[in-house]
Amino acid sequence: MDTNGHSNQLVGRRALEHQWYPVALGTDIAPGPYGVKVLGSRYVLWRSADGAITAAPDRCPHREAPLSQGRMIDNCLECPYHGWRFGAGGRCELVPSSEPETPVPPKAHLVTISVAERYGLVWLCPAKPLGRIPEIPQDKNPEFRRLNTPFQHWAVSATRITDNFMDFSHFPFVHTATFGIAQQTVVPPLEMGDLPDGYRGYAYQVNANNTTTEGQTVTGQDDDVLHRQMTTGYVLPFAVRSTIAYETGLEHILLLLTTPVDDVNSLFNFVVWRNDDFSVPAEEVLKFDLAIGAEDKAMLEKLAGVLPMDLTATVSVQSDRPSVEWRRSFAALLSTAVG
Repeated sequence: MDTNGHSNQLVGRRALEHQWYPVALGTDIAPGPYGVKVLGSRYVLWRSADGAITAAPDRCPHREAPLSQGRMIDNCLECPYHGWRFGAGGRCELVPSSEPETPVPPKAHLVTISVAERYGLVWLCPAKPLGRIPEIPQDKNPEFRRLNTPFQHWAVSATRITDNFMDFSHFPFVHTATFGIAQQTVVPPLEMGDLPDGYRGYAYQVNANNTTTEGQTVTGQDDDVLHRQMTTGYVLPFAVRSTIAYETGLEHILLLLTTPVDDVNSLFNFVVWRNDDFSVPAEEVLKFDLAIGAEDKAMLEKLAGVLPMDLTATVSVQSDRPSVEWRRSFAALLSTAVG
């Protein structure tokens, strides 16, 4: 049970351990060590001289000291307790207390886990990968630039964050200081379906407030209200892509990524792709999107515990169809038998 009396929904669920989670910017592992916590377990990451990243449980096999508190010496991760050193792939290269000719015990080598770099992010998968990293084809398109943001800690369950990102009926109430003032509150019927690149979601049209200086800088337009063509779709377990197309031809794509630290805390990160002329400085683009995210965070951190997967535990209406479908899909993933 968590501190709010909810049963554990994420930690200890084997199906989730086989999914990919972003945990750091690639530049954060330079070379490390770098400690992270995912699904209640702690991991350490470090980068070798050849650029490869190793990820392993944050525990020295000798006396269980946290390796993330160590340092990099001669291209090895050195344990802060007794100085054992681990090279690329987690191989124990040195036990300082042993004679040089003494073989290293086989169990001294670290059991590593899968790690990958994509979109400027470092991803890890605690168990054998069965899920997939979301696809963003624009990352290879020279007409688009990619903008990365720092990781944030949100004191809210990953389930509540993802449910929020699948919904747009909160726009006129939560995002009043950024783009939501001019929204109509009535949500038309939404049709869920398969979106390009493997996402499941919906397409919709919405009018957005564009009266702030920050918003006009990002959109390149000075009209008070702008029409947006949008799609929102998910890839299990916690990735959501939001695409925004303006009548000028500008496209603004966000990949919203949530990593469960435990049942009620999360790492949040988003990546932006834009086909603009690169004239708007990255920090100006991100300033506006970060402000929108701050509005979501302020609201979500008021909600206690995990989001119930039992659909009868909360009341939903037609505008909640996307989040309800995501909840059903996520509940099915949780119940997946993993060998």
